[in-house]
Amino acid sequence: MPQPEGRNRYPFDEPRTYRIRLIGQLNESWSDRLGGMRITTSSRGDRASITTLVGCLRDQAELAGVLNTLYELHLTLMSVEILDANDRSDPYPAKPEPN
Repeated sequence: MPQPEGRNRYPFDEPRTYRIRLIGQLNESWSDRLGGMRITTSSRGDRASITTLVGCLRDQAELAGVLNTLYELHLTLMSVEILDANDRSDPYPAKPEPN
C-alpha cells in the first residue's frame, strides 16, 4: 500500500528529543514519571510561570504517556517540539528519495 506524501517525515517509532512547554509550575520530582525529562521553571514577573521539559523519549507511545500525565495534572500545554540535533531549523528533515 502506498504511503501518503510526507509520511516518512514523521518517524514517531524512533527515539526523539522533545521540548514541551506549559503554563504553571511542575516540581523536578516529576521527572521520573515524565520519562526522565529535565524540568525547568521560569517566572515571568506577575504572570504565570512557564515550565519547560526537555528529554529523549523512546517513541510516540512514551510521548503520549507524558502528555496524558500533564493533562491529568490539569496543566496548560503551550507547545511540543521535536528537537533535531542535526538541524534545529527543520525538525522534520525530508529523507532523500531512492534513485
